[in-house]
Amino acid sequence: MKKTFHELCEESNKNVKECSVQDVKNMIEKNITINGNEDFILIDVREDNEFIAGNIEGSVHIGKGIIERDIHLYVGDHDKKIVLYCGGGYRSVLAAESLQKMGYSDVISMKGGWKEWSLVKS
Repeated sequence: MKKTFHELCEESNKNVKECSVQDVKNMIEKNITINGNEDFILIDVREDNEFIAGNIEGSVHIGKGIIERDIHLYVGDHDKKIVLYCGGGYRSVLAAESLQKMGYSDVISMKGGWKEWSLVKS
């Protein structure tokens, strides 16, 4: 069956938990004000040049093309909360589904990605 990129993302999205930009901002704020009550890692899955041009402070860069290979270097606990973001929320959905297939149990994709993050005021 032939699929477009967006059709593939739509299908994967049915299997992936998503959160809003505001949810991520709230998680970051909790980490700052309550000493890590919300224990998670924020991963940027965009290309190198996109990450260098701008990223969410404190995020770790693991490009979508290598995340399956390198995730263990950053996340040893398969139950740790992982929040992924990309440019618009599509690549992070695909990466989240892939990590779930690897046994990571608490993977979330941030809807809207960097584009929406840049628009939402704190």
